[in-house]
Amino acid sequence: MKEKKLHPLVRLAKETVESYVKERKIPKPKELTPEMKERAGVFVSIKKLGALRGCIGTFEPTKANVAEETIDNAISSATRDPRFPPVNATELSQLSYSVDVLTRPEPVENQSQLDPKRYGVIVESGFRRGLLLPDLEGVKTVEQQIDICRQKAGIFPHEPIKLYR
Repeated sequence: MKEKKLHPLVRLAKETVESYVKERKIPKPKELTPEMKERAGVFVSIKKLGALRGCIGTFEPTKANVAEETIDNAISSATRDPRFPPVNATELSQLSYSVDVLTRPEPVENQSQLDPKRYGVIVESGFRRGLLLPDLEGVKTVEQQIDICRQKAGIFPHEPIKLYR
């Protein structure tokens, strides 16, 4: 069976997880696309048979480029998401991957500038921040996005927040 063509970042995440889980080796990308040479925050999501299996990312860049950010977050998503046990080799054939490269967060004045289909959202209060990617299944309203972000960051409903998209 021929594997469908994957986006280069998705292929990099998949190869990274498979190499790391099987051999504890971290691969080096063979060729960097222009997108991989940029610096940006990256989220790597892993699903097993359609259900979330891991999702870890960075709001802003922490590595030299998007390729390194993807590699680091792919390993974290597979092995360090506190909601799930580490991925094991028997699961690898059942996994699918997505990679989201974040644009620089921009502050918004109010909720009317948000759209859960189009924009991810960051909720911030002091040093606590929660992020939710755009266009997630089951998230239909801005209010849902903000509530989920508050929960992820441990920000209570009565606490003042700053919003970014």
